[in-house]
Amino acid sequence: MSAPLWQPSPDRVAHANLTTFAARVTAKHGVVLPDYTALFRWSTDEPEAFWREVWNDAGIVGDSGSRTLVDADKMPGARWFPDAQLNFAENLLKGRSQDDTGDALVFWGEDKVKRRLSNAELVAGVSRVAQGLRAAGVQKGDRVAAYTPNTPEAIIAMLASASLGAIWSSASPDFGVQGVVDRFGQIEPKVLFTVDGYWYNGKPQPVLDKLAAIVKRLPTVQRVVVAPYLHGSTAAASGIADVPRAVGWDDFVAPFTPAPIAYEHLPFDQPLFILYSSGTTGVPKCIVHGAGATLLQHVKEHRLHSDIKPGDRLFYFTTCGWMMWNWLASGLASGATLLLYDGSPFLHQGRIIWDFADAERMTHLGTSAKYIDAIKKIALVPRKDYALSSLRAILSTGSPLAPEGFDYVYECVKNDVCLSSISGGTDIISCFALGCPTRPVWRGELQCRGLGMKVDVYDENGKPVRRQKGELVCTAPFPSMPLGFWNDDDGAKYRAAYFERFPGIWCHGDWVELTAHDGMIIYGRSDATLNPGGVRIGTAEIYRQVEQLDEIVESIVIGQDWPPGEVGDVRVVLFVRLRDGVALDQALIDRIKQQIRANTTPRHVPAKVVQVSDIPRTKSGKIVELAVRNVVHGEPVKNVEALANPEALEEFRDRDELKS
Repeated sequence: MSAPLWQPSPDRVAHANLTTFAARVTAKHGVVLPDYTALFRWSTDEPEAFWREVWNDAGIVGDSGSRTLVDADKMPGARWFPDAQLNFAENLLKGRSQDDTGDALVFWGEDKVKRRLSNAELVAGVSRVAQGLRAAGVQKGDRVAAYTPNTPEAIIAMLASASLGAIWSSASPDFGVQGVVDRFGQIEPKVLFTVDGYWYNGKPQPVLDKLAAIVKRLPTVQRVVVAPYLHGSTAAASGIADVPRAVGWDDFVAPFTPAPIAYEHLPFDQPLFILYSSGTTGVPKCIVHGAGATLLQHVKEHRLHSDIKPGDRLFYFTTCGWMMWNWLASGLASGATLLLYDGSPFLHQGRIIWDFADAERMTHLGTSAKYIDAIKKIALVPRKDYALSSLRAILSTGSPLAPEGFDYVYECVKNDVCLSSISGGTDIISCFALGCPTRPVWRGELQCRGLGMKVDVYDENGKPVRRQKGELVCTAPFPSMPLGFWNDDDGAKYRAAYFERFPGIWCHGDWVELTAHDGMIIYGRSDATLNPGGVRIGTAEIYRQVEQLDEIVESIVIGQDWPPGEVGDVRVVLFVRLRDGVALDQALIDRIKQQIRANTTPRHVPAKVVQVSDIPRTKSGKIVELAVRNVVHGEPVKNVEALANPEALEEFRDRDELKS
């Protein structure tokens, strides 16, 4: 058996939060927990005891109540901490006073804007905005929306909203008018936070014209608060005249001075966030998440799986339209300083993120697998130019990180770092598989299943399997299951989304494998798996091989019904985006096919290889295999507003190469 890529030192294991947590459980519950596997088993065998220990370990501010779980046999339908009372924002701001000069937020807007907010400034800002929201009539259960970059104002406004018991929902400003209306129009917000524009790839991107069109189509919005980002306050104020019901950020908070924040103590399942499905198959589903569940899951993942300690400096490259922004924000609850970045991660030949990491002593660097693959392609070697002395963990999500991506991190970034490929989703605002600071990192594997999450892998008959591919399922209730979908009063859409495949079992829609190390490999989305000759193939297996070739920047693969118009077999079709100046000729096609055949199976080899100039993707950077498949088959893509580059779809329509 090959050796792991990384092994935590005895000292790191001894001082890990996870080790301390396991020792407390052992002392209190009299269980023997020699390793992570034993702790995982206990956490899923005794979920009530486990989640109450997470509450206690994190020092959650609030009353947990006497009951932990009711209706445990219902999925969906189980309820966690039904008697609890707490406030999400209070738990993120605990221990941060109005005279604390330590860093709370550090923001880089590309290389154009740099800001630093102390804990005192964060608390004061939340206090003033919360007072402004109260004055605007915002109450418990009202929706507060944001059309904003990943700025300090977004964090402040979210915390202020949560302090009142309002429900927060955000989208990034690269969304078009229809994409925003499709989302916010369903939830009817009372207040909308936004900016005058943002920077991307060194260029200003004004948004006030789009904003005016959006607000005109959101009749429930009573107040629009515009924070200056591209311009100073005066310029921003003069630019908002054409936006209905708009006021500048400074004017919104001007009447209020910092005061103790009046936190509303609310039930555990008080709605906190509304997130959205990708929306590429129709109007996005509005997924409602509760305050207590989000808090409990995130402190577990931050403290135990990511080993975040007070004073650590947490970064995740994300927009406000991706659940990783919500995950990042919750890092405050574990005492971390948040390092916020907005703009292109490829500025300065991909070096801007590493400039930030070194300058701000980043301890945890989170990004996407696509970013790691991209900087690998351009041969960036951060370890040559950056000390990265504080960096202990690198986290990757968004798509499967290929084994070669693992190699790259340890060879070119830092050899003593816990590389945590993590996976979950908007659906659960958290993860099913994560990192583990006390376990080795094995090439190509997610280290472990999440504590308290009874994750398994089922074959098509609903039977558990090991060391073979199947559906990722969760067989018992967990706190961060959604409260439901907005405007789905009878829960029919919610049950259909997750519980129809295996009744009473959460089926996540990922095609995965549990490994000999009790880790996990993800092969792609179940609904995008290929099925040539009746054999299911994960798309990630093909991407891994194709994108090792130097000529190929990225690729997307689908199954095309063949022969067309008949219910029968499918053939594998691979689309490739090539480096500038490279053309797809027969020699390159042969090399691609040989690379795939030699390292997978003959069934993986595409029947057709087609060159395109761009690959369509969602706003969070995920390629959209189903949308491409629809275009190839002449079927509509119902919501192109969900895509960052919808024009790319046209390259896949009516291709002569796919007619024979």
